[in-house]
Amino acid sequence: MTKLSVNINKIATIRNARGGSIPSIVNAAIKCQNFGADGITIHPRPDERHITRKDVYDLKNVITKEYNIEGYPSPDFINMVLEIKPDQVTLVPDGPDVLTSCAGWDTLKFKSYLKEVIQEFKSCGIRTSIFIDPNLSMIEGAKDCEADRVELYTESYAKDYNANKRLAITTYIEAAKRAGDIGLGINAGHDLNLENLAYFAENIPNLLEVSIGHALISDSIYLGLENTIQMYKRLL
Repeated sequence: MTKLSVNINKIATIRNARGGSIPSIVNAAIKCQNFGADGITIHPRPDERHITRKDVYDLKNVITKEYNIEGYPSPDFINMVLEIKPDQVTLVPDGPDVLTSCAGWDTLKFKSYLKEVIQEFKSCGIRTSIFIDPNLSMIEGAKDCEADRVELYTESYAKDYNANKRLAITTYIEAAKRAGDIGLGINAGHDLNLENLAYFAENIPNLLEVSIGHALISDSIYLGLENTIQMYKRLL
């Protein structure tokens, strides 16, 4: 069964907009797990626009399910992940000025760097995933980098879903099949929501995990956090 990891960056964005400690990131992580989330995802950025360095360490003590830390593998990020030792690290190619993840890695161009970083994480028992477009060459490159998993960047699927969902998902099915054939686990995330998630989950073979934040937290404003998490879980 596909796992749901809840990205709680948006909770931190709300907190930081006012200052102080409300809403609590720690309490949000605890509640999400109690309400059925299979894991917690965060993406700390150098400017601490949402998740702060302190949050990363505070969460380590309360996440009893899977802890997934996303980020660009800068020296500071690498050192932090090695200290925390989360269950999974997801490597994204975003620079510090990027608002949100908007492209996958070029695993051919950055093969040597990614391979070196991944080996360091794996030597500490940290499962490693690479954020990637549904491109067969990039999938094969991820395998050469010795990643455990790939996270399929699903923005184009979400964007084209209403126009032609079958066409929108075609490249993702091909990418997932190729990943499975060469022994890579498959995660997915970005712009998945209550409308498009079920079709994606039904059609992507061996989908292990989806990471959802913006849409889920937005839905929870109207529907309640516990109810929203359960609604997403029922689609997987």
